[in-house]
Amino acid sequence: MVDLLAQYADAAGPSVVDHLKQLALPLKGLRVVHVNSTRVGGGVAEILAKLVPLKQELGIDATWEVISGDDGFFRTTKTFHNALQGNTVSPTSQELRHYEEVNSENAGRMRELLESANIVFVHDPQPAPLLDQVPKRRGKWIWRCHIDVSRRYQPVWDYLSPFLKEYDASIFSLAAFAQNLPHTQYLIPPSIDPISEKNMPLEARDVQCVQEKFGIDPSREMILQVSRYDRFKDPVGVIQAYRLARRFSPGLQLVLAGGGADDDPEAAEVIAETQEAADGDPDIRVLLLPPDAHLTINALQRAADIVLQKSTREGFGLTVSEAMWKGKPVIGGDTGGIRLQIIDSHTGYLVSTPEGAALRIRFLLHHRKRLEEMGTRARDFVRDNFLLTRHLREYLTVMLSLADEGKDRIELS
Repeated sequence: MVDLLAQYADAAGPSVVDHLKQLALPLKGLRVVHVNSTRVGGGVAEILAKLVPLKQELGIDATWEVISGDDGFFRTTKTFHNALQGNTVSPTSQELRHYEEVNSENAGRMRELLESANIVFVHDPQPAPLLDQVPKRRGKWIWRCHIDVSRRYQPVWDYLSPFLKEYDASIFSLAAFAQNLPHTQYLIPPSIDPISEKNMPLEARDVQCVQEKFGIDPSREMILQVSRYDRFKDPVGVIQAYRLARRFSPGLQLVLAGGGADDDPEAAEVIAETQEAADGDPDIRVLLLPPDAHLTINALQRAADIVLQKSTREGFGLTVSEAMWKGKPVIGGDTGGIRLQIIDSHTGYLVSTPEGAALRIRFLLHHRKRLEEMGTRARDFVRDNFLLTRHLREYLTVMLSLADEGKDRIELS
């Protein structure tokens, strides 16, 4: 059996792994269920793919369940996602009924597991009504919100909040995202997995092979954005910033790399908009990658001179920490969880417009020493704050807090 925890000692330190084992001792045998809406695509699935096995290795009876739904269901939940991030859109009453019916069907399929669980983590709005459908539950239920809901569209929040108020606790990524809910709220930023294919060290030849595959000239400067094709990721704005920066760096190349997620029906439209904006420019590559293209993304991030994440709304943005872990300065949108990762002018830059992004691109490309120093600080910052081991530690602490509810202090043997 592979000792997963031992593999994290080099990246995070042996004492960090020892601490995880100590925290988990009182939780051994606890039945924990995570529920979300997709097993592939997006940061939530990537995190759960490692968090759950690590909990199992620590002796916790952890499982990961994925709700099923039709196209109509996921169109509605995408509307929720957009509205919670500020768009003034609402599902119809018929769509809301269907949303609740799909959750009821999923609850029926998972009822025995959910009723017997000691702790249930329900991720984001898609499965939020599940709790309402499991009246005989005996454990604690936690709603985990990965979305920037700081500027939510109120009618949609008013519809969802009655479901959320029944939870025993909720978790948000930032204090700015926390809401007026009648239970304990925890703040846990997401994290990256330093030993995954997407973040492990690569040989120079591996990077070169990816450059050759996609026609990227290694002798010329390259900027990159890796993300799902979502309007909130602003791929068209990235193209605008590239064109402005290229006036001062004529050899500049741009790579936009990503795909969709199983629960995002809008991706095809955004891809088409991005390709139209690229307008056949041979130095803009709009790459459509499968969900398992982790080594390719790793190589692209290592090949880039600068990485962008020019989101206009962002719950966290794992690609920011991924790039910083590889020693790259990141120019990110001044929004949501990106602000937590980028210390402006220290580990990268925060921008609000294509013009601002272009200005920072131009500065870094013409000040290579500053670019390299910023990349070094960025990697150190991620090691100290955004690795999976820190994320797991905080989840274990939440579980201990709920398991020992009412006690003044938690005893660790």
